Amino acid sequence: MESKIQPNIIIGVLMLLLSLFSVSAQHINTLNVRLNDENKELNIQQEFTYLNDSKKTLETLYFNDWANAYSDKNTALAKSFAEQFKRSLHLAKDDERGFTNILTVVDDDYRGITWERSSGKDIIKIFLNKPLLPNQTAKIFITYTVKLPPNKYTPYGYSNRNEYYLKDWYLTPAVFDGKWHLYSNKNLEDLHTGVTETTLNLIYPENLYMTSNYRVLGNSKFPSGQQAQLEGKRHKSCELIFTPLNTFTTHVTPHMTIRTDITATKYDAVLQALSIDRVTEFIYKNLGKYPHAQLLVSNIDYSKNPLYGLNQLPKFIRPYDERFQFEMKILKTALTNILEETLYLDPRKEQWLNDAIANYLMIAYVEEFYPDQKLLGKLSKIWGIRSFNLAKMGFNEQYPFVYLGLARKNLDQPLITPNDSLIVANQKVGNKYKAGLGLSYLASYIGKGKVDESIKTFYQYYQLNRVRVLDFESILKRSADQDIDWFFNNYVYSDRIIDYKIKKVKKTEDSLKITLKNKEGTVVPISMFGLSNDSIVSKYWFSNIEKERTVTIPRNNEERLVLNYDQKIPEFNQRDNWKSLGGFLSGNKKLKFTFLQDSENPYFNQIFYTPVLEFNIYDGWTPGMRLHNKTLLKRPFEIDVSPSYSFREKAFVGSGSLSYLKYLSKTGLYFANYRVSGGTRHFNVNSRYSTFTPSIRFGWRPENLISNKRQFLSFRYVNIFRDLDENLPDLRNDSENPDYSVFNVRYAKVDNNILNYSSLLLDFQQASKFTKISAEYEYRKLFDNNRQFNLRLYAGKFLRNKTNSDFFSFALDRPTDYLFDYGYLGRSEDSGLYSQQLIIAEGGFKSFLDERYRFSNDWILTANSSVNLWRWIELYGDIGLVKNRGLKQKLVYDSGVRLNLVTDYFELYLPLYSNNGWEISQPSYGEKIRFIVTVDIKTLTGLFTRKWF
Repeated sequence: MESKIQPNIIIGVLMLLLSLFSVSAQHINTLNVRLNDENKELNIQQEFTYLNDSKKTLETLYFNDWANAYSDKNTALAKSFAEQFKRSLHLAKDDERGFTNILTVVDDDYRGITWERSSGKDIIKIFLNKPLLPNQTAKIFITYTVKLPPNKYTPYGYSNRNEYYLKDWYLTPAVFDGKWHLYSNKNLEDLHTGVTETTLNLIYPENLYMTSNYRVLGNSKFPSGQQAQLEGKRHKSCELIFTPLNTFTTHVTPHMTIRTDITATKYDAVLQALSIDRVTEFIYKNLGKYPHAQLLVSNIDYSKNPLYGLNQLPKFIRPYDERFQFEMKILKTALTNILEETLYLDPRKEQWLNDAIANYLMIAYVEEFYPDQKLLGKLSKIWGIRSFNLAKMGFNEQYPFVYLGLARKNLDQPLITPNDSLIVANQKVGNKYKAGLGLSYLASYIGKGKVDESIKTFYQYYQLNRVRVLDFESILKRSADQDIDWFFNNYVYSDRIIDYKIKKVKKTEDSLKITLKNKEGTVVPISMFGLSNDSIVSKYWFSNIEKERTVTIPRNNEERLVLNYDQKIPEFNQRDNWKSLGGFLSGNKKLKFTFLQDSENPYFNQIFYTPVLEFNIYDGWTPGMRLHNKTLLKRPFEIDVSPSYSFREKAFVGSGSLSYLKYLSKTGLYFANYRVSGGTRHFNVNSRYSTFTPSIRFGWRPENLISNKRQFLSFRYVNIFRDLDENLPDLRNDSENPDYSVFNVRYAKVDNNILNYSSLLLDFQQASKFTKISAEYEYRKLFDNNRQFNLRLYAGKFLRNKTNSDFFSFALDRPTDYLFDYGYLGRSEDSGLYSQQLIIAEGGFKSFLDERYRFSNDWILTANSSVNLWRWIELYGDIGLVKNRGLKQKLVYDSGVRLNLVTDYFELYLPLYSNNGWEISQPSYGEKIRFIVTVDIKTLTGLFTRKWF
């Protein structure tokens, strides 16, 4: 009988031969290192034997010197921090920086070798004295010191508790596979280096304990310290952890040896060991044997890639069982480290595959051992919380939930996006979850066993060897009986959203004829479930639906049909995923009122209610109730009303809006927002204003989503209706015409960067009595000497002005805010504390000057600037020209001290000298001090989330 050789056997034999060849063909690295505890330095002598395993002759070599990324304010790492609004590295003193000082570089003939640094300052280019032919080796001797940074920038370096965490601390070879892959350190955990056989001879202080991911061959003490020899075969990089106390324990399990300092205070140590056994057995069953001597699973590694969400809360309100939380921490950290140290993918461009495998296995672990685990843990059983839809969500439902949270904001990015082009939210969470969810989706479609076997085959055949995503793709395709090109083309390589709906259902006596619609044109399989009393009675998969498709299924007592019922597919909108088969009335969604906010429930029309409390001095404290339909996932159409009651005015006030947000693309012109808003409050005693404003707003952004550059264009028609108290005359108030309308066009261009901030605002206003234009430019620069300079320019001109007061005039120091845009606490006050509130708009002056110059009914030109003296203490100065009709222009100026506690959110201005003279020596100086304060919750939230989005 003729036998057939299975393809997997052929692959196995080939990969075995490849692995045997690769074991002998690798770089060899010997390090002699001394840790100097006094000056926080490493003294290193490195002997490196470089193997040219390419087909090209090399005249230069590149080495990663990531320890030098902390050396100054212009490294790639410092610039990456600036994009995330982190100033710590930029503001650091010279003695708080880390750097590499290379003393000598010589070849094996002891001849000096020329070298230079890259523009990113953490890659070294070495010019060989003679060409390196293919399959030949070159030996290089390098002597250098590494000044370690404090660990306040990243987890790496030394702490104030005399602890050290060293990773990517010595020179490692960059990868060459026909071209050099040169990646700077951007705090992305993606060092791309050639695999080496490394021997480390280490001397370190006697008062420290050492732990490493390398195998420790020996450790001995001598009078002034300790000496250890470590070995790493086919490792990427050596991690070293030094601590004054020995916090690590060793767990020898049947499948691998783990060194860890992750513990659970309320979970017995014996039970912890049993949990580690269960985790390692699960990993072995799903991946195979770990090829290194031991696996380091540290708290520091976990903190870099934690279980985001509820377990970030303080310990006293942690909702999860200690055992579950401990196992998930061990599992996540172990999987991350195993895949990083054994699968030699390009970590910057192909990191998504490691993330996919790790998160897929985490999903599988919960399904196997904790199938009833809720996302809110123990909180889901508490009265008042358990009724929320969020409390009913399973733990694994967080994966589509988090990913869709970014997709609904149009911030999702393809999985193949390089790490350094991902926004922080995607790099840390979003794309990781989408990747794991993708494999889970595929497993649901082709069968879990096939995906499980493909992962295990891939890991066993390609561990400790260079590998590409294409290798994994080919294994998956051979395992699947169905066509799965859609998974890579439309899921992995694309950011197109998935969205299906059940358009209509036609019932016959023995079958159901169902029309499915692909709303976004992303052709991927969609699952459909038949439910009866919330029990699944049927399940089908449908594929190749480009626009619409009508399918027929047999009737099986279904009461309801639901697409994607098990949440395996990260579908954009699930509110139209179901159809009731019980008649017209049973298909109507009921109205559900929920306190605060909740996740989406596709079976109800949700309205949320939240108590609100606002304040201005005319209405006083105004309690009310906010009613809206905004779920935790952003919706395109939003309604938001907040009726409140003013006890001071004994009247109802409040605001409301209807908004429809349409995302047009990922970049370029990316959104259009259609909005109608209105509100009513009091702007003086017994004086009410009401607004009604229809508007449309467009936004542009660049292809690089990390960039903080944005452009906006808005059109709005502001209608103001006022009831004025005749007993409260105001010379600047156009009391003869209390009602007015203004057509307003605004263009804004912003580059929101912590080092170089710039913005341009152009404004056009047309009303029955005036036409005016204005331009505002703002620039902030943080220099290398940590001196910050701020400059703001403003120019405004009336093209037509028939007004008879200064109510619509340009203001020098305190705009009248006739469009009611600003958050004034007392907008009509001319004296007292509330009149001192400062809004940087129009003229932007801080001093109250002569009444003749505080407003302009013709044109105005001003400049506002400040420079810091020390940290948040600055000197400011304003200068300008004010022109009124019938009068000559007037030169105006002021100066003083600015206490810039939180820029744009909380600031104080102390006037010194102006047109008024020396203000600090004049009476009632306290009344001249100006302040900026932000109390709006939404604005404050943006301060803390800007680095993520």
